[in-house]
Amino acid sequence: MTIANTAHQINEEIRDREVRLIGADGAQLGVMSAAEAQHHADEAGLDLVKISPTAVPPVCKLMDYGKYRFEQSKREKEARKNQHVVEVKEIRMSPGIDSGDFNTKLRNAQKFLSEGNRVKVTVRFRGREMAHTDIGKNLLLEFAGQCGEVANLDKEPKLEGRHMSIFLSARSAKK
Repeated sequence: MTIANTAHQINEEIRDREVRLIGADGAQLGVMSAAEAQHHADEAGLDLVKISPTAVPPVCKLMDYGKYRFEQSKREKEARKNQHVVEVKEIRMSPGIDSGDFNTKLRNAQKFLSEGNRVKVTVRFRGREMAHTDIGKNLLLEFAGQCGEVANLDKEPKLEGRHMSIFLSARSAKK
């Protein structure tokens, strides 16, 4: 197993005839042969890292490559820690739902939306309920209306087989 997947060419991997060298402090040290640049790096006790391979001549910099990789991985870890993954939570109902159950599901949906998740509200039709899909549509629109202050209706109620569903997404706090 390789420890580090190096995206940059470092030290002896640099085989270009000429390179533009930048010092550890960011100062331009000029254009020189790769061997001479490697000699500068060895004297300073640093690594020679090719940072811009497409430039003519390629640009190399003197740096502690291990420290650079460590700091880069720390930044990536911090960025991953701060991101929030939006999940789609599903709430299922039937057309004959009573007001108590409806209100419980409504509270759950509002909780999901306040956490920043999307909510899929589904009404399942069984047997002869398929003849009265308008009841389910009205139920979904009522649900969306009740969530109106915390959510936006993404799609109008849509019948897919025996299920009719809508998607609600949290309103952004910027408005």
